[in-house]
This record gives sequence, C-alpha cells and structure tokens, in this order.
Amino acid sequence: MLPETEWFTEICDEAGSAFSFKIKEKLVEVQTGFQKIEIFETEKWGRLMAIDGFIMLTDRDNFLYHEMMSHPVLFTHPDPGRVLVIGGGDCGTLREVLQHPGVTSCEQVEIDEQVTRLSEQYFPELCSANNDPRAAFHFVDGIRWVKDAEPGHYDVIIVDSTDPIGPAQGLFTEQFYRDCHRALGEDGLLVQQSESPLIHQRLLKEMHTAMADAGFAAVNTLGFPQPVYPSGWWSATLAGKTSDLTRFREQDATQRPFETRYYNPGIHRAALAMPTFLHQQLGK
Repeated sequence: MLPETEWFTEICDEAGSAFSFKIKEKLVEVQTGFQKIEIFETEKWGRLMAIDGFIMLTDRDNFLYHEMMSHPVLFTHPDPGRVLVIGGGDCGTLREVLQHPGVTSCEQVEIDEQVTRLSEQYFPELCSANNDPRAAFHFVDGIRWVKDAEPGHYDVIIVDSTDPIGPAQGLFTEQFYRDCHRALGEDGLLVQQSESPLIHQRLLKEMHTAMADAGFAAVNTLGFPQPVYPSGWWSATLAGKTSDLTRFREQDATQRPFETRYYNPGIHRAALAMPTFLHQQLGK
C-alpha cells in the first residue's frame, strides 16, 4: 500500500466503497464557520476540491455536473429570464447559466463565501462569468433567501448543494420546496442535485414525494455520469409547476450559441429515461 499522504480518499459508508485519487500536493486547507475546505493537485484529474472530506469537483470531469445542472432545466423552461442558484459556490453552474443569452439575471446564494473566493483563486475557469453584469452574489442562507423571496419572482431555481447533511440538510425538505414553488412564476422550474440513483434511492423517493406534496405538478429525475462521486452515477431532479417535463426547446438546444462538452439534445432526451428499477422504486 502506498503511503496515505499520497492519496485523497472519500469513503461512502452507504455503498461500502471508497474513491481514491493520487495527489501531488495539498494546495490549501481552510476551516470556515461552516465547513472544512481542501484543495489538492492530483496526478491525473487536475485540481480537486473537497468539503468536509467529500469530493465536490475536479478539473477533469466537473463539466458533466455543471452542464446537466443547468442546460436541461433552462431548455425545458419556455423563456427563462430570472434564475436563482442556491449553493454552487464554485461558480461552474453560474457560468453555464449565463451562456444562455435570454437569461437577464442570475443570483447566486451561497452560505460560505470562502468556497467562492477559493474557487476564484484555484478554479478560475469556473469563475469566468463572475463579472458578468447579470450575475449577483449573496453570501447568506439560501433557505431564508427563498422563504423571503417575492412570490413568482424567479423562472428557474437551481439547487446546487452539497450532500443533505450539515448546512445543506434543510434544502431537502417539503417546506423548502413549498417556498421554492411560491417563489417561482407560472411556468417555474426547480432542479436539485439528487445524489446517486444506485445508492440513494430512499432519498430520491423522499424528494419526489416532498416535491409533489409541495405543489409541483410533475417531478422527473435525470441521470448522468459523474466519475468522482460515489458509484460514478449521479442525478438531478427536476420539478415543474406544469405537468409535462418531457418537452423542451429542442431546436434552441440544437442551435445553442455556445459550446458544450457533454450536453446536447440527444443527451437531454436520454437523461429523461429512468431505468426500470428506479421507476419501481419511485412508484412511477
């Protein structure tokens, strides 16, 4: 076995598994009032950010997550103008959102300012849209922000949170989804990262139930690969105030005026198809 100091390992107790990455050096470690943030230089995956021991992103594969958290929901909405991102302190989702020319404003509400400041220093490519005049940053509690939001103010709410523990736990509740529903306009859409379809099926079922009970007319879970997260398979759960989430602006997605590395209309359609076991688990 190689010395422990050469590897960063995340243990997933639910799956009885662990992911390890060989590292060159630790670049920074900061204990904030909310969490411990570490950034490493790895041998094969570029830079890696971990929060409280859980991998948040790497240079090599973060585009998968950031594109799937933003483009499917934005192309599903008929005319997304005002967007709210809860969490997302690394700013990768914000960057993807602001590639859509129809977006007039994107507010990012991140409880821990240090996540953003360290991302600006160590992941500058993810923060390339931070100075866009449509972007606004609020380093406050996202749960309170949504509760206090003007009714019908947002077209899209993206919950780009950590796992449902610590500061993020309250983002996975029926009350939070009710507040999101109230803050969204007539065609409003909510999307939230929803963990691994293979490992966290109980959480997914609880989310589907809570979103429906909060008043959303339709709930769909979209799957996508995410090599650095437990099981290598991740998901985003989409909730809409209207009943059909399978239709999206396919022509606009095909003619999108920006480049993507993973997302395209075919990927969008395929991600809507849930595997049989998940249909059974969710009672769909």
